[in-house]
Amino acid sequence: EGDLGAALRSPGIAARGTGADSSLIPKRSMTVLGRGTPTAFIFDIDGTIIDSMPFHGKSWEVFLVRRGVRYEGEAFLRATAGRTGVEIMRELFGPMSDEAAWALVHEKEDAYRELFRPAFREVEGFRAFARGARAQGIRIALATAGDAKNIAFAVAGLGMEGEFDALAGAHDVARGKPEPDLFLLAAERMGADPAACVVFEDAPLGIEGARRAGMHAVGVTSGETAERLAGPHVLAAIPHYRGLAPRSIIDLAQERVRRAAARAGA
Repeated sequence: EGDLGAALRSPGIAARGTGADSSLIPKRSMTVLGRGTPTAFIFDIDGTIIDSMPFHGKSWEVFLVRRGVRYEGEAFLRATAGRTGVEIMRELFGPMSDEAAWALVHEKEDAYRELFRPAFREVEGFRAFARGARAQGIRIALATAGDAKNIAFAVAGLGMEGEFDALAGAHDVARGKPEPDLFLLAAERMGADPAACVVFEDAPLGIEGARRAGMHAVGVTSGETAERLAGPHVLAAIPHYRGLAPRSIIDLAQERVRRAAARAGA
């Protein structure tokens, strides 16, 4: 299992339409997967598959300073990571229409993409891990509080157009994380039972969202400690994907399911 072999350590949808860019989703059959056998991976994007969080921080600072709002740095990012831009704008500036909120979100996200594009990079080993999972028949999806443009930006930057079985973003749901809506929608779109999904997340709100969705989780410690990404449903904490075998995650989930079944039968 390479560099990460010894590093693993256990520690209702409010949809707003399909929203996903169909050109980014491969045409595959949508057979529902079996309950109890983990056969689908759902990935957050920022900080989980691309190393973008410092650039979100920079773009928030630029956006807020322009409006005379003090930027609280890491505290702000930790409090908002996983929430939709619309939710954040309304918290910052008060009640407003969807149109007004989305205009602010697009302004902020345009700045983020401009800042990150020259420095775009994956969380180490992600592409090899995701492609290895697909080669083993594991379905993969993205579920992010980012908007459609940010999803397309990430997928294109990774060179993975057409490789994900489902996409779900802030434009698809009324509620961001820690609500389970994004994860449940991603599972629905790829025909997966939520109990058969493993969520990869770098933020506590996302880890909690996975729990509420009834899914296993893996914490990605790109910006948080393993302790802050812990929970009874969390299988492991990983710093990156380099050397990580998809099968090792499935094995951890299956062992967790077996233990739960044994306790239930005791």
